[in-house]
Amino acid sequence: MSEARRKAAPPRRHKRHWAVRVLGWLTALGCLGIILGTAAFFIIYQKTRIPDGNVAFEANTSTVTWANGTRPMGTFYDQNRTSVPLKAIPKRVQDAILAAEDRTFWTNPGISPQGMARAAFNIARGEQLQGGSTITQQYVKIMYLTQERTASRKFKELFIATKLSRQQDKSKTLEGYLNTIYFGEGAYGISAAGEAYFRKPDPNKLTVPEAAFLATVLNNPTLFDIDVKANHPRILQRYRYVLDGMRLSGTITEAEQTKYAKALPKLNKKPKSNKYKGTSGFLLDMVRRELLKRGYSEQEIESGGYKIVSTFDYDLQQKMVTAATERRPQKRDNLHVGMAAVKPGTGQLVAMYGGPDFLKNQINWATAKARPGSTFKPFAVAAAIDEEWNPWERNLQGDSPIEVQGQEFNNEFSHDYGVVDLVDATKDSVNTAFYDLVDKQMENGPSKLVDAAEKAGIPKTTVLEKGRENPATVLGPDPYASPVDMANAYATFAAEGKQVELHTIKSITDRKGKVVWEDKKLPVKQAFEPRTAQWVNFILSKVVEDGTGDGAKKLDQPAAGKTGTAGGVGFEHRKADAACGGCKAGTDTLTSWWTGYTTTMSTAVIYRAGTIGESDLDPYSKDPAFFGGNWPLKTWMAFMEPALDGVSETEFTEPPEDELEDSPKPPPPTDTPKSPPPATNTPTPTNTPPPTTNSPPPNTNTPKPPETPPTKTPGRPTITFPTGDPDPEDPPPGEGGGGGGQ
Repeated sequence: MSEARRKAAPPRRHKRHWAVRVLGWLTALGCLGIILGTAAFFIIYQKTRIPDGNVAFEANTSTVTWANGTRPMGTFYDQNRTSVPLKAIPKRVQDAILAAEDRTFWTNPGISPQGMARAAFNIARGEQLQGGSTITQQYVKIMYLTQERTASRKFKELFIATKLSRQQDKSKTLEGYLNTIYFGEGAYGISAAGEAYFRKPDPNKLTVPEAAFLATVLNNPTLFDIDVKANHPRILQRYRYVLDGMRLSGTITEAEQTKYAKALPKLNKKPKSNKYKGTSGFLLDMVRRELLKRGYSEQEIESGGYKIVSTFDYDLQQKMVTAATERRPQKRDNLHVGMAAVKPGTGQLVAMYGGPDFLKNQINWATAKARPGSTFKPFAVAAAIDEEWNPWERNLQGDSPIEVQGQEFNNEFSHDYGVVDLVDATKDSVNTAFYDLVDKQMENGPSKLVDAAEKAGIPKTTVLEKGRENPATVLGPDPYASPVDMANAYATFAAEGKQVELHTIKSITDRKGKVVWEDKKLPVKQAFEPRTAQWVNFILSKVVEDGTGDGAKKLDQPAAGKTGTAGGVGFEHRKADAACGGCKAGTDTLTSWWTGYTTTMSTAVIYRAGTIGESDLDPYSKDPAFFGGNWPLKTWMAFMEPALDGVSETEFTEPPEDELEDSPKPPPPTDTPKSPPPATNTPTPTNTPPPTTNSPPPNTNTPKPPETPPTKTPGRPTITFPTGDPDPEDPPPGEGGGGGGQ
């Protein structure tokens, strides 16, 4: 057959690409999913019933007990609510709330698609759900559901909010919301909020700025707690956001917005509830703050029905209050004591004294950060031991002055100790030896010191982190720590390097009886090698045996600890100091410490003076200065003796025997301390060196030398003070003590 007569081949059929087929299937499945999803939505919607109002919202009191779990400490319930009709709430107040929380309230279907998408995204990431985005959703959560953060609760909220928005007039929803939403300060609803913050229970009397402020805080009463100074910038930012929304809605003019946005309105808050009265008010406040830290909202704390077992031991607390109020100087006006006791190896704060009455003064002197002075030196000891430093080697400069980064620093009264080892440098608190150790001999010494402090449990703060570049960090010249912090950090050494997060709550049980949190689950970290902690304990026990803290020998239990003072210019002297160009620098004692511990209890004591704790302590003592080895140690003893009564005596584990065998050798004659210069008309004091026998105390009439905190005035010597004359009621100590920053 010829080529021409062949039958033409049929055209070739092209197969569709596999990707096109997959896309088609996906499209079909997607459409089916939308159909099924829509059907499911309408089925669930039809079956959804709006429940009765949540009466549990009214008052599920959260209670706090002492550590034994049975003795009541107090409650958080302080619900203040007075309902008012919507017509009694002026439009400016309504608009402020809408501008803050839901600007499309009058037109939206009760839910926010954006909020739903955010909730779905958070669920997919395994994160906690956000609160309701619309006012309707928030109202549903308060009145009909619970505060739990679960996917099922969130979806219930969405369906009920949608149905409520269709079946109930928006005005009624807004009225219910304005009478139930939590504003902080125990205030539920706009009437109670006006009374709590401005003493105005009638919403008609609220001004535009006051309404805008209330709309600001209701968004998150914790984040926008006006009593916390650090919150003020974000409060002002949110307040201006609310005013801008009011301008956009036409409630206020642009000129009014500009006028009101300059500052927050002046508050006129109601006094705190009597539940915070007395010394226990500080304990309740700390428990509340920890609940907030652990993710509980103010509303959950107030009315969640939780039972909270605190770490505070009732008997120990009574002993601490007695010590802090009775064993202190006779002159007491504007003199403050802060105390804290921690059980080593647990992180449990078992007793705390923050002040006599929380309602009268809410500054907690046990948690307020302060200059720790020489109580920071043990962290340098720990850092040095970690660096394999030989504690017995005499290689530290004990003479004054020492030059660091072009600045000269001295010991107290410019006293000379010769070449010293780490044990004696700590025992006698020799400033220059620690400057030599941290700032000259250890590579990156200040940074390693900060690392050691933070490992022990001192909270990481901006001020402390700046100490990594500060040549004076080892003498704690800045507010690095509070008594609570120091007690927990020293407890780490007592527990042979084991560190647990400081806390005030043992367990939390919900209203159904389920334990939802307990401190047994807190991790126990080995912050330091046992050998490091053993050496720190050994060296600090020498401070008690014959150093600046030898008054603690009366405890009749193996104890260790460190004194500390921080000098500067008292608040009342700062104008004069500025006028004379710094002539008063270092003449005042601003903080005085004793932090001491046994194997079973770590307790820190601080003394401060003045309204803000920045006044001179020296007028409160008969000593040349307010020494840590005097009143702070006496107050510590007044607590620790009864607290440890009946507790078995336990020795600290000693460092490795072969290292202890390398005992110190008698120093050569050239290393003996030099006597201070004779008396002159200069401000340098003329007291004798610290005695090595029971010699009479130094002359208390000796003038005190100027002192400059190392970081404040470069080039001037830092002067700190030794333990001075004992109180007349006590026998003279065996050692007068000697190092700086005591």
